[in-house]
This record gives sequence, C-alpha cells and structure tokens, in this order.
Amino acid sequence: MQLETLIENYAAGTQAVLDALGDYRKVDLDSKHPDGWSPRQVVHHLADSETNSFIRLHRLIGEQPGTSLAGYDEAAWARNPILGYESLPIDTSLLLFISVRQASLETMKRISEADLLRSGTHSESGIYTLKNWFESYIAHPIDHASQIERAFKKLM
Repeated sequence: MQLETLIENYAAGTQAVLDALGDYRKVDLDSKHPDGWSPRQVVHHLADSETNSFIRLHRLIGEQPGTSLAGYDEAAWARNPILGYESLPIDTSLLLFISVRQASLETMKRISEADLLRSGTHSESGIYTLKNWFESYIAHPIDHASQIERAFKKLM
C-alpha cells in the first residue's frame, strides 16, 4: 500500500469513532455488548492508545533503528479505578484521541515511502516497522468503532 493511501486510511479512523459515537451525550455510555468494553471504556482506551502510538511513531522516526517500543497492559489500565475508564466523562479523552491523531497526521505528511522501513523492537511483538505502526493504528480505531456500534445496538 502506498504512503498516501496509508495516511488517508489512518485519517478515516478518527471519523469512524466519531460516527460510531454520534450524539453520545444522549445515550448510555456504560452499556456493554457481551464481547467487550463499554463505549466509555473504549474512548478512554483510545486516548491512552493514541498517546502511546504517538510516542512510538516519534521514536521510530527520531531514534536509531532498533529503538525500544514499550507495550502496556491495556486490560489493567481499563480496570484501574484511578484511571477512570468506568467512571470519568469521555469529553477530555475524546478530545485527546482526536488531537493526538491529528498531531500524528502532521508528522506523517513529512515522511517518505522509504521511512516505512524504519524499525524498532516492540516489547510484545518484536521487530516493529513504521509500516506495522500504520497497519496497527489504521485498524485499531475502526475495530473499536465497531465495538461502540455493537454496544449501542444492544440498547435498541
């Protein structure tokens, strides 16, 4: 896939989440479909995931090949009451998700096809290229948008 297409597909992920949430102030954000998190938990997770992805993107671009890219325990973060996945309003996390993805898009506009080969070592997945980064963060919000939609359909 060409860089331009990767960037377009990445940008579409933000809108997929916004479309899935719709007018979220009028719905039950704590409704869960049996196969996953509530929309509230998903939005908080997306904010955390995107901030981690932003750091990974910058490390892949700004540091030497082989740089370490840390994973994190998503489920533990979601369960931790201090992090508020089950209780905090989503407005700030949603803005963070949108803003960080936009900041990543600004960085993407300055890379080349050859940069897609830049690589680091992810603590959970091993060798991890910038192309892998794109593939992961193109699919991630779209998968979670579907999860939000399934939770909302359960309400109907």
